[in-house]
Amino acid sequence: MSIVVVGSVAFDDVTSPSGSMRGILGGAATYFALAASYFTQVRVVAVVGEDFATEQENVFKKRGIDTRGIERAAGKTFRWGGTYSDNLNEAKTNFTDLNVFEKFQPRIPKEYEDSEYLFLANIQPTLQADVRRHMNGVRLTGCDTMNYWINGARAELAETLKLVDVLLINDTETKMLAKESKLPRAAQKVLAMGPQALVIKHGEYGATIFFREGAFGIGRHPFRAPTLPLDEVKDPTGAGDSFAGGFMGYVASQQDLNREVLKRALFYGGVMGSFAVESFGTERLQSLTREEIDARFQIFRELTHLE
Repeated sequence: MSIVVVGSVAFDDVTSPSGSMRGILGGAATYFALAASYFTQVRVVAVVGEDFATEQENVFKKRGIDTRGIERAAGKTFRWGGTYSDNLNEAKTNFTDLNVFEKFQPRIPKEYEDSEYLFLANIQPTLQADVRRHMNGVRLTGCDTMNYWINGARAELAETLKLVDVLLINDTETKMLAKESKLPRAAQKVLAMGPQALVIKHGEYGATIFFREGAFGIGRHPFRAPTLPLDEVKDPTGAGDSFAGGFMGYVASQQDLNREVLKRALFYGGVMGSFAVESFGTERLQSLTREEIDARFQIFRELTHLE
């Protein structure tokens, strides 16, 4: 089954305790698409500038990712620069140059309209809602957002949340969105805004999924998946987007759509996020094999006694 991701393709300058890299391929849609491509067919909707060359496009094509939805515009591709100190959970942003992404208006190719899954990466909530309404035949929609939109476009985001099935955000964003300091209460308040399920990412501490009463089958209790201890984290950029790609990609690869599938998808999200941080940019995600993914998933199973 195919999945459409709508979001950013970018060039990043990253500095961490492991070193520095300039002009590496990044962006939410890029990380998501590469991670999800190991599970299902992926189609990308994004915008790039004149500096986006064949070399970068081939990164997508080598993974069989459909790039017909990537628009070429006059100007430069979105660029971001950040520095990680010893606290790898948070980057200091050095610059953000939106460039062609500033006027991004997602256009869904007709060939994408039969896709069964949709992921709305971190873009303006009104654009997310427009895409979701256009793709009104999808089986499941996932969505991401951030504190910038929670604070600055709350009304628009509230309308978008009525249209999505699974929201994937972190602890801080959950509390901010719900205006609630206690995470379990915050999760229930967010679910009341529309999503059928809420995935809360805890960074190095794993992720928890909460369900609305009656959504995706029987049961009402949240489910927690840990993360895998890593010897070295070189570049945390894109870990959350890679998590989302693994999560949604696995869900799209399954015939059934129920709580057990979504719970198992948390582990595949964790697997893909753990691979992403092992190198700068998307390098590790480009060179993976499905055997490596399944082997790491098996480690998760052994750690957690997952059936």
